Amino acid sequence: MKKVIVTGSNGLLGQKLIYNLLGKNNYVIHAVGKGENRIAKKDGYTYHDIDFTNKDAIQYVLRTVKPDVLINSGAMTNVDACEKDKEGAWKANVLAVEYMIEELEKLKSPNYHPHFIHISTDFVFDGENGPYRETDEPNPLSYYAKSKLAGEQVVTNSTLPWSIARTIIIYGVVDGNQRSNLVLWVRNALANGQSINVITDQYRSPTLSEDLAEGVVQIAERGATGIYHLSGPETKSIWDLAVMIADFWKLDKSLMKPVTSAQLNQPAKRPPVTGFILDKAKADLGYNPRSFVEGLRFVDDQLKQISNS
Repeated sequence: MKKVIVTGSNGLLGQKLIYNLLGKNNYVIHAVGKGENRIAKKDGYTYHDIDFTNKDAIQYVLRTVKPDVLINSGAMTNVDACEKDKEGAWKANVLAVEYMIEELEKLKSPNYHPHFIHISTDFVFDGENGPYRETDEPNPLSYYAKSKLAGEQVVTNSTLPWSIARTIIIYGVVDGNQRSNLVLWVRNALANGQSINVITDQYRSPTLSEDLAEGVVQIAERGATGIYHLSGPETKSIWDLAVMIADFWKLDKSLMKPVTSAQLNQPAKRPPVTGFILDKAKADLGYNPRSFVEGLRFVDDQLKQISNS
């Protein structure tokens, strides 16, 4: 049995990682989140209420558990919030990574080589030449992206076996349904008759949370190291994705107002075109993400289960 820690376990990806690992039967699972445990299923793993930006707390949990694998899905991911709170972004996206790596390097021994798996983002690229391979040169535009790239550099400079899984726009249904994402935002706003501004000139490959979790767990299962791009298989404009969401649930597209990045004038700059080339993940990990429509069907099934329960 391998011991695994998942940080950020209350987030969308964190929850899906815990559920995925629970289905594998060969892990002793430790979930690290802040505040109460928001995963609906409470058994089969140990939950630690810890601020992962607190060095002493991180040291304590790593020394206590001595994980074989640490999956760091904790981060500050609100791009505009990071632009406004640079100190908070650096703490969550860089210093927390330093604390974890430092402690695991201290614990490392000839018989103990913990595998550090770090979740990162397409935003490390400037979006001028998407879609991207793992070997392409990052050039971050926003403070969020700069902090995530700095976190990556902490990982790549470490002496641990390491992996970085970059992803793009995660969507899915979180336990308690208290967090939004692109799919739920468009669906819920249109279903409630609200008009929304939708960007026409940014292109992404949205990623179903369950697909991403499986890709990340395959990295752990296979002991794969290096950088992996894990996203959905299709790159489309945010506008086209919103149209697909509206069509899927037969919602009123006239409530959608097309806007450009310049018109929206968000605090943080976004890359225009990202998207990933998934060849490496498919070859090394057997990664096989669902199409966007298949992902919407999966989300719809989950939402129906919630409304029927």
